[in-house]
Amino acid sequence: MGESTIELRVTPADRRVARYAAAAIVLTVAEAAIPTPLPGVKPGLANIVVLIVLVRHGWREAAWVQLLRVLAGSLLVGQFLAPGFFLSLTGALTSLAALALAARLPARWFGPVSHSIIAAFAHVGGQVLLARVWLVPHDGVFYLVPVFALFALVFGVVNGLVAARLMSVVDRD
Repeated sequence: MGESTIELRVTPADRRVARYAAAAIVLTVAEAAIPTPLPGVKPGLANIVVLIVLVRHGWREAAWVQLLRVLAGSLLVGQFLAPGFFLSLTGALTSLAALALAARLPARWFGPVSHSIIAAFAHVGGQVLLARVWLVPHDGVFYLVPVFALFALVFGVVNGLVAARLMSVVDRD
């Protein structure tokens, strides 16, 4: 019998996604060590990387980076298949869906900051809905929405500004 080999060709886009995903994973792991004022309230530092990928390389690569970040990040912090993993995955999927729509908005008026805010609100919305359906089967969970929305707005603005600044610094070089 002859030997058969399967060769996977690695494209420049594959390498780029791997580099960005690695950066996002590092930020996810670092963020897991940061104490938070409320459970579930995190700055979403890895979303800075996702925003940069979205602007520079499009939604498809941003989706790969986001999903790889959730999977590898949950494995590294010991949350894979725990409720936190599913909350993170749901937030990632809803924010990706929102970014798919936001990316179609006129670039003249919508940029990294507005995309970041839209994604942050979608992320929180997805997580609250999953928590309500699965973890806390009571409408009382919705009393937390204003608090989570406030943090989403603040972190969405900050992350969007950081992403915009990083892109402007790279553009000058």
